[in-house]
Amino acid sequence: MAETHASLHFIAPTGTGGRPFSAEEKAILATVNQKVAGEASLDDLLDFLFDTIRELYPCDRIGLAFLEDDGRRLVARKHKALYQPVLLGAGYAEDLAGSSLGTVLDGNCSRIIYDLPRYLEAHPRSRSSRLLAREGVQSSLTCPLAVHGRPFGVIFLSSREPRVYTPYHVQLWMALAERLAQAVEKVWRIEQLQEANQAYTEVLAFVSHELKNPVASMITDARVLADGYLGPLAPAQVQKLERLMAKGGYLLELVREYLDLARMEGGSLALRPRSCDFPEAVLAPAVELILPQLEARGMTLEQVLPGRLEPVQCDPELLRIVLVNLLGNAVKYGEAGGPLRVTLERGPDQLLVRVWNAGPGFREEERPRLFRKFSRLQAPELQGRKGTGVGLYTAWRIVHLHGGRLDAQSQPGQWAEFSVELPQPLPERQGHGLV
Repeated sequence: MAETHASLHFIAPTGTGGRPFSAEEKAILATVNQKVAGEASLDDLLDFLFDTIRELYPCDRIGLAFLEDDGRRLVARKHKALYQPVLLGAGYAEDLAGSSLGTVLDGNCSRIIYDLPRYLEAHPRSRSSRLLAREGVQSSLTCPLAVHGRPFGVIFLSSREPRVYTPYHVQLWMALAERLAQAVEKVWRIEQLQEANQAYTEVLAFVSHELKNPVASMITDARVLADGYLGPLAPAQVQKLERLMAKGGYLLELVREYLDLARMEGGSLALRPRSCDFPEAVLAPAVELILPQLEARGMTLEQVLPGRLEPVQCDPELLRIVLVNLLGNAVKYGEAGGPLRVTLERGPDQLLVRVWNAGPGFREEERPRLFRKFSRLQAPELQGRKGTGVGLYTAWRIVHLHGGRLDAQSQPGQWAEFSVELPQPLPERQGHGLV
């Protein structure tokens, strides 16, 4: 099927003719089909196509646009051109209703515009054509991108010369269509996931940061009231304030965990290692932070430290996050009134930190869930103990950032122990310094 006007031509796959390809064209087509799937990003893929396809097509500009808003509009995402300025750039959106692009996608047709200025005279409301004409484009070939018959976008080839595209160029396209569409969709979906993850991280950091100060201020105000600075209160009123402060403390703990996660996911938790006194720079500040929760649960803390501990190479700020998470979990999930023990051991090539607590522990089959983001243990004996599954994941990421190992073991119903192994000195990545 082919629909032809003076400046516009729609060509369905069955209407491309049967002229045989030359040996040179076959070689180029084979190169594209073999290599296009190996490109890791849309930019790389477009660079490769632009350099290669220009041996088959007259082409001064190439662009990619994808369906969005449930297929109601087409949004330009990437382009490459031999000229400047480019006026129709990334982010330009065109509604499909009433557009000839709808015919391209709905009918899996290719569209040839032979003479863009003449086409614009017949379609003066086409904003995209107007912008391309201002760029100096004279003719264009638009081909659908579809996988297994499902359209998801288009590829535009444009030239500053008129009437350069023919039905034969559509025939060449059909030899590339399926393989090229699969490669484009793959990297496009990957980039969509990366963008979504970045947006999630930014929202996570923003919301957590905005919650932190108001919640801390509310806890402080409640403490002022409970301590009687604004006048004596009845015991029942103080009890209510204590509960309010406990809930606020829980919220602050969540905020801290999510801020740490946002920094980690956003790539801002860079490793800045230095030599430090580990008990003084890492352990003591972490213990101080969890001490109120420890005392509230009536637990006892034992610290088993070597008589002499040589300086440890690590990022103390990041390792404090790890220790706060491990100690906080030991308090949260440990036995009320029971013991909690921290042990430091220094070997010739590693530092070992163990955090042990009496309590319900965990079953071996649940162990793989421990260090996964947003994953929580499902054991009945742990139900009702609040947690997000964020802290251990962040700790795992930080330990691995050091080139170390975070592990856990348990005797269900009796105890649980988490251990951190840090290589000493920290390993180096070839050409990148410390891990």
